[in-house]
Amino acid sequence: MFWINNVSYKYCKIILINIFTEKVTNMKTKTSTLILLSGLLMYSISASSQFNVLNRVKRAVDNRVSNRIDKAINQQLDSVEKKITGKDKNKSAPTTNSNQNQSGNNSQTSNETNQDNVSGEKTSFQTYSKFDFVPGEKVIFYDDFTDGNIGDFPVLWNTTGSGEVVTNNLFDGRWFNITNGDGATVLDQPITLPENYTIEFDVVPQKNQDNGNNVAWSFNVLSTSKPKDIDYGLARPGDAAIRFDFAYTTYYHSYYRDGTPELSGNTDKIRLLADKKYKISIWVQKERIRLYVDETKVFDLPKAMSKNYKFNMVRFDRGTVMFTNFRIATGLPDMRSKLLTEGKLVSYGIYFDVNKDVVKAESYGTLKGIADVLKENPNVRVKIVGHTDSDGSDVSNLDLSKRRGASVKNELVKTFGIDASRLESDGMGESQTVAPNNTPANKALNRRVEFIKL
Repeated sequence: MFWINNVSYKYCKIILINIFTEKVTNMKTKTSTLILLSGLLMYSISASSQFNVLNRVKRAVDNRVSNRIDKAINQQLDSVEKKITGKDKNKSAPTTNSNQNQSGNNSQTSNETNQDNVSGEKTSFQTYSKFDFVPGEKVIFYDDFTDGNIGDFPVLWNTTGSGEVVTNNLFDGRWFNITNGDGATVLDQPITLPENYTIEFDVVPQKNQDNGNNVAWSFNVLSTSKPKDIDYGLARPGDAAIRFDFAYTTYYHSYYRDGTPELSGNTDKIRLLADKKYKISIWVQKERIRLYVDETKVFDLPKAMSKNYKFNMVRFDRGTVMFTNFRIATGLPDMRSKLLTEGKLVSYGIYFDVNKDVVKAESYGTLKGIADVLKENPNVRVKIVGHTDSDGSDVSNLDLSKRRGASVKNELVKTFGIDASRLESDGMGESQTVAPNNTPANKALNRRVEFIKL
């Protein structure tokens, strides 16, 4: 073993690395060689540290060998699968990519599905074939936290706990990270909610310290006579409320102080996990409320919202989450009347990711409604026009809006069977604004797709 003392640790490390750069078919031989070299390296290390280093070397060898074996097995299985199906797994079949929603111009709601984030696979339109949610057309509140500074508490919100605007290495955009699960987080100002409205937001639950790896958080729509007093009705929110509790099992509870019958229930239909992104969609029509998680309708409650109250606040509590693209809108668009009678339908329910042009799968409900109108009126021709906000250059926004218009046209043809000869597409970029580009809510109004009757 005399020679090992004359070889630097650097060159021994190179020998170890080079073993894995060559094609060694006998894994036992590779393992034995690595252990031998590792043993030789021990002579260049002081005796006092040999025990710890040896354990680390053995762990490293085991991990590398296991990873190489797994990789070899997967390659063989892929090869067999390719021969059987005739498909190359590395060349994924075309599926619906994520696109922007209404968040940053070139952001439209960055809302990828859980599958997108975990496996890299894109959720197809077929997954959303039963998704009937259509967002309201008039935005009355919107926040994607682009107006605030990283590390600050967002100006449009208030809390009894703590939180800050953050970015993260998993998901694009800015997020409001609620860091104190014992507090309540609400809008800074009350908001007048009409009989019919929708609420949407992207959320990433965080691990609950009390429950280990489980998540536990709540979202409330409430009526409160003391909107500035966050503690008022903290256990039983406000004067009236419906609360959705998200955990291993998802619950809903309604509370009314005037004796209106209270409702409660639970379902195992959906279970939220920590550090995964979900889209929450809520649709209120008078007393009826529906809640969706991604494409799944979790609750459809016909008599949960008491008509005796005016709801004016939303609230997060009972857990730690990150959320963004928080949008409240009123007025379900009358697609038939807008398109056939008025000659133009403005849609805020077609979603894209930031600076991308591929229609997201959660646009299914809106596109299906438009396709139904076109199918029932086969002589109608339509021009599809994309619009952006002012973020980015004029040239890039114009190009993006044109590509988005073309992408919507392609989905109507490919997914819904509309004759391509009936459709044209174009884009106006940021040149035809409907609101000043000075707030997130106004920018959300400018990011839209218009359908113009020809």
